[in-house]
Amino acid sequence: MWPTLVANKIFKKRLGSSDFIADFPSCKEPLLGIVDFDHNSKSIHNDHKGTQKCKVFVSTWNVGGIAPEEDLNIDDLLETCNDSCDIYILGFQEIVPLKASNVLGSENNDISMKWNSIIREALNKKSHKGGKDQSDGENLQNNCLNEKENSAKFCEAPHDVQCIISKQMVGIFISVWTRRDLFPFIRHPSVSCVGCGIMGCLGNKGSVSVRFQLHETSFCFVCSHLASGGREGDEKYRNSNVTEIFSRTSFPRGPLFDLPRTILDHDHVILLGDLNYRISLPEETTRFLVEKGDWDSLLENDQLKMELMSGNTLRGWHEGAIKFAPTYKYCPNSDIYYGCFYQGKKAEKRRAPAWCDRIVWHGEGLKQVQYTRTESKLSDHRPVKSMFTAEVRVLPKLMKNLQSLFLSERFDQIKTPFEVSTTDDFVRTKRSSFRL
Repeated sequence: MWPTLVANKIFKKRLGSSDFIADFPSCKEPLLGIVDFDHNSKSIHNDHKGTQKCKVFVSTWNVGGIAPEEDLNIDDLLETCNDSCDIYILGFQEIVPLKASNVLGSENNDISMKWNSIIREALNKKSHKGGKDQSDGENLQNNCLNEKENSAKFCEAPHDVQCIISKQMVGIFISVWTRRDLFPFIRHPSVSCVGCGIMGCLGNKGSVSVRFQLHETSFCFVCSHLASGGREGDEKYRNSNVTEIFSRTSFPRGPLFDLPRTILDHDHVILLGDLNYRISLPEETTRFLVEKGDWDSLLENDQLKMELMSGNTLRGWHEGAIKFAPTYKYCPNSDIYYGCFYQGKKAEKRRAPAWCDRIVWHGEGLKQVQYTRTESKLSDHRPVKSMFTAEVRVLPKLMKNLQSLFLSERFDQIKTPFEVSTTDDFVRTKRSSFRL
């Protein structure tokens, strides 16, 4: 039976690899890509300088194959500043146990749907926190648009938050959420999955990458689970995984063939996940320095930090200062690192503490304003979260978007202006907006 499953996984056509789950706006609202020009909006696109900043939340969490309870509270994970973000990226690893039936069998989305339900409830509760009415929210939003470019503060408005992309590959899961009022300006959502696990191709290790365009700026988020192992030289397998992910990830070029195709082609790129990089010190030394809280000495020997400095695999990538304790590996439901009490024959089961869970970024116009961890004891990893401000390019007049879409010299390559693709533009018109 297993050889058949393996063959199917390796050789079958990847029919479902580009599909993803998303919430869709109601029929009363413009769909992704086209907006109603009769709508009197003072939203982000009207900034006369051509750029505006948005606030992006990113988190990563290896949940160790433990299914969440329906009432799981993730408020601590989402609690960043006193206000809400424009975009939320939540990445997970091992949302299902990495046993053979899950790696080789068909995808089971029950757990990812449960996570999405928990995220939806938490984000919309956060969105409406404070009980502001809609008019107050609109005033606050307009005040935000007048903010100086060098300000890192953002205003909170009670906007609904909805899912634009949600994708699972075995245990790797990424869920992307935005404020409802940003929907009209988000285009070209798509996904790309790369398996780097068993036989170099199965999805127990690898990445799920998502991309979309907000106004004229492209975003790409890569949720990864890299090769494990704390022995000397194991970091080479992780570097190899990264190289494979960068080379094999590919996105559609779009109906006008002008969209970024690879990860590094995008304007803003964030890599998140259980990257599994360890500390290149003897275990006893590592534990001693962890006990002292000497993060600087540990980070001097952190494999990912060394890779970022050498620039071999991650040339041009950045990571913020780490001011928190290693996130791996904890005893279940405790604050004690795994292996602290093992003696003699059980020593081989010990795992030295490490910052396995990381968030790094690439591209100009991204500024990290927070990088920390939270203290959920659900698994043997602690979640890590970050906050960014991202510059977004906008056109002076949205009519240019319509001209480039419908009046292009390559217009004849689009079968119909109402064509809908699951991996490219979502297009819909309203009679009050324009006519063809």
